[in-house]
Amino acid sequence: MAAIYSLYIINKSGGLIYNKDYGSKGRMDTNDSLRLASLWHSMHAISQQLSPVAGCLGIELLEADTFDLHCFQSLTGTKFFVVAQPGTQNMESLLKHIYEQYTDFVLKNPFYEMEMPIRCELFDINLSHAVQKDRVALLGR
Repeated sequence: MAAIYSLYIINKSGGLIYNKDYGSKGRMDTNDSLRLASLWHSMHAISQQLSPVAGCLGIELLEADTFDLHCFQSLTGTKFFVVAQPGTQNMESLLKHIYEQYTDFVLKNPFYEMEMPIRCELFDINLSHAVQKDRVALLGR
């Protein structure tokens, strides 16, 4: 069973620019993925404004009975979030590694336009390796 169900990347405007499913659980059609991205962007922004803690960066973890949603926001406002099995550990380090892959293979691609959907084969390949390596590490624990 996969620890990671799916990955989403949202631009700073709340538009879904990348999504990838890693198993049969949690698989959604395109419209549902767009709605999820928009909803998450809104909830993240509202949580920053309503937080009683100064300097709050928004929701980082949403725990439910059947999944956990882990989020990492870059300094530019791009959000990376993973839907995973409940209790999955070390998602913060995986999200930071995915962000590094994004900067290396997407942002440095001369053909990529900022805020547009990601269509980069090298990013897909390296992302698959990172997720697979994380799955193997989880099984070894």
